[in-house]
Amino acid sequence: MADLEAKHRVFVALHERPGAFVVANPWDAGSSRILTALGYEALATTSAGFAFAVGRRDSTASLSRDAILENARAIVDATHLPVTADLEDGFGTDPEACALTIARASEIGLVGGSIEDATGDAASPIFDFGHAVERVAAAAEAARRLPFVLTARAENHLCGRPDLDDTIRRLQAFEQAGAHVLYAPNLPDLEAIRAVCAAISRPVNVVAGLSPRQYTVAELEAAGVKRISVGGSFARAALGGLARAAREVLDRGTFTYAAEAMSGSEARSYMAEATR
Repeated sequence: MADLEAKHRVFVALHERPGAFVVANPWDAGSSRILTALGYEALATTSAGFAFAVGRRDSTASLSRDAILENARAIVDATHLPVTADLEDGFGTDPEACALTIARASEIGLVGGSIEDATGDAASPIFDFGHAVERVAAAAEAARRLPFVLTARAENHLCGRPDLDDTIRRLQAFEQAGAHVLYAPNLPDLEAIRAVCAAISRPVNVVAGLSPRQYTVAELEAAGVKRISVGGSFARAALGGLARAAREVLDRGTFTYAAEAMSGSEARSYMAEATR
């Protein structure tokens, strides 16, 4: 518990210091070790990256709570950094399910996690406002008893509901319900990001690498963003490198991709020493 509390203090301090910081998203233990060695200050799991690694699409139907937490534990065990997790919809519609997910996340060494208001149901993709707030309130109550930073996500812009006013209303309500960080993925532009940041008083997370429109860390910081994550984009970048290399061999019969690949010695330098 002392180690968990120390990591929590570090993570909270990152949100309290001036300026923005980037939290990188590994998808397994190996990528966790690499991102740690490269100098990131905190890590976040990615449900999309994990789903791709196990050959599935990113959805609550594809990934169980046990699977998500097992993957998160491997990432936590591979780094000394604080780790926050993508906890999907809390793995249940009821507020009690969200609270249980927060408790279990803390048990495996996570010091933060996000709960979203998406239902996974294409016919009704977002939880009704009141129910969404109740779910965040239950998660916040669980987080208050733990060294845990709760992020509440408003998923309108990922679910075909580009209603900025409703997104802001939800984030404000989530803040009042006790969420420590607010997050609305896939906001359309810098003006929308600026509007969200101006409308709430707690730290805002923005995901980079999700859409073609990209902004620099400096631009996002100037807009009021505190935390920048990369979601599944690092994992997709790795998969892109794999696909390019594989296509080169099949289409051209050449192996020039190896010149740009990480060397075996560098890769080994990031990994733990195995013992029999």
